[in-house]
Amino acid sequence: MTKNTNPSAHVGRFLTVEGVEGVGKTTNIDFISGWLEGQGIPYIHTREPGGTPLAEEIRELLLAPRKEQVAPTAELLMMFAARAQHVEQVIKPALADGKWVLCDRFTDATYAYQGGGRKMDFNKIAQLESMVQGEFRPDAVILLDLPVAVGLARAAKRGALDRFEQEAESFFQGVRDTYLARAKESPSRYWLVDAEKSLDNVQDQIAHILNKIVSGQVG
Repeated sequence: MTKNTNPSAHVGRFLTVEGVEGVGKTTNIDFISGWLEGQGIPYIHTREPGGTPLAEEIRELLLAPRKEQVAPTAELLMMFAARAQHVEQVIKPALADGKWVLCDRFTDATYAYQGGGRKMDFNKIAQLESMVQGEFRPDAVILLDLPVAVGLARAAKRGALDRFEQEAESFFQGVRDTYLARAKESPSRYWLVDAEKSLDNVQDQIAHILNKIVSGQVG
C-alpha cells in the first residue's frame, strides 16, 4: 500500500464506527487500523463505553446481565459519565498530539440505543451531550448498516450475549432507524456502508471512505 503524502492525513481526526449488533465492527475496525498503519498515520484505537480504567469499570456495570432492572436514566447517566472521562483523558489529548482517534462507538450510539432503543427523550440526551462535550463531535462517522434480523443472527453465533444483546428485535429496529435518521440529517459527516455485502466489498467501501477523509472531504 502506498503511503499517503497529503499533509492533512497527519492532522488529528476523530473517526467513529457505529452500527447495530452483528454489523462487523470489530473486523472492520481492525481493517481500518491496518489501513491507517499502511498510510503511516499515527492513531489510537479506543472504544465506548470504556477507554480509561474508570470508564471500563462503568462499561462492566452497563453490559453485565443482572436481575435488577436498570432504570433508563441511570443507564444514560452512566454512559455519559464514562464518556466524560474518556473524552478528557484519552480522546482530546490524542487529537492534540496530532493523532487520529479511531473509536468503536460514541455519542451516536447513545442516541441510537438509549434514544431509539429505550425511547428516551432525545432532548435529554442532547442536554447531556452539550454538558459533557460542548461542541466537540467526531469529524466523521462510519455507519455500518444491515437489516436487524441479519445482524442479530450473526451476533447470536458469537457466544454469550451481554445485557444489550439480549434485547428484543424491536429494540434494535429502533436503534437502526435512529442511526439512519441521524445519517440522513448530516450526510456530510456520516458515511454509510452496506454491511450486508461480502467482507471484501465492505472493506472496499471503507477504504474509499478513508481516502476521502484523508483528502479532507469531511463535514
